[in-house]
Amino acid sequence: MSWLILIPIAVFSAFLFFLWWRLIRVPRWGHRWLEIVSAIVLVLLGAAVMAGFDAWGGGFSPAAMRPIVWVGAVFLAMCLYLFLGLGLTWLAAGMVAVVGWRIGGDPVGRRRLARVAAPVVATLAALATAYGVASAANPVVTERTVTVPGLPHDLEGMRIALITDIHAGAVRSADFTRRVVDRTNAAHPDLVVIAGDLVDGMADRYGPEIAPLADLKAPLGVFATTGNHEMFRDTGSWIEEFEAVGVRMLNNTNVRLTRGAAAFVLAGVHDYSGQGPFQPDPEAALAGTSPQDVIVYAAHQPRQAFAVVGRGVDLQLSGHTHGGQLWPIGYLVPLQQPMVSGYAVLGDVPTVTSRGAGAWGPPVRVGAAPEIPVITLTAG
Repeated sequence: MSWLILIPIAVFSAFLFFLWWRLIRVPRWGHRWLEIVSAIVLVLLGAAVMAGFDAWGGGFSPAAMRPIVWVGAVFLAMCLYLFLGLGLTWLAAGMVAVVGWRIGGDPVGRRRLARVAAPVVATLAALATAYGVASAANPVVTERTVTVPGLPHDLEGMRIALITDIHAGAVRSADFTRRVVDRTNAAHPDLVVIAGDLVDGMADRYGPEIAPLADLKAPLGVFATTGNHEMFRDTGSWIEEFEAVGVRMLNNTNVRLTRGAAAFVLAGVHDYSGQGPFQPDPEAALAGTSPQDVIVYAAHQPRQAFAVVGRGVDLQLSGHTHGGQLWPIGYLVPLQQPMVSGYAVLGDVPTVTSRGAGAWGPPVRVGAAPEIPVITLTAG
């Protein structure tokens, strides 16, 4: 284990101390046992959070570790809302001190404020997180129609299911992958495109979690390209795992598919973050195509559209953003990406960006419901 992991552990440990201080110590509830027990609970929750990143090694099976990992991941999401609430309380307490307010004439107004705020913040954070758990467990098919000028008659009404960001691994098991597959099949798409971030972790440990993908059904096939999480570790092995379950990889390549008497090009490029043999190569992905072709282009990150401006791409399919996943993180997404979710024209490239079917880290979504977009093409 690299010593660099000590940095996030130290930062998170400091945050846990902040939680303990603001929720337990500052209000001075008057029970020493409460301070001790709450400290132990926070340490155990912190260890569970780290287990989700395989920080403690892989001595236990994913199935055995999953309940612990799940608790840690959910707590991690709750930490966001605890931080927001307690941060505001901290600022309010500072204003009480600076202005010299007294609550009810009591010189310890800040403590009284903390006694009111701590349980309120903890309750609201727990409720927001519980709502997010329920939301994240229920990816739904969302229908969208995209106009492609000059679309051949035989491609009219073609339905493309876009699956992104399942993040199968330590938290998401094969059961969740099965749910995504079943709901996708129920929409009866002509084509399934998986635009990256299927997994987290090592293929030899978490490969079984994507086995249900073998049951995806679409007359024109099931294709995929890589996302940034496939680039973190074990890229080559994950590509082999995808192909082993019948998913055809678009590794900077394209294929010509036919529906009736009409043909179109499906191209895919490696993720923006890829390096070496997995570096994105839009030129290779679009080799042999012309602007007269109907071109559907799979690229994990929306910003990859700018690399194919002027190349006649009729529709880019992307994910990556999760729609922000946890409010208010969605407001930060535009700092990195040109769109958060939905439909937009980036340069001259019409782009559909999915909020994703799964979730990264915490299996929690607040204000960004999971989705499986099904795009219907029309000439308009």
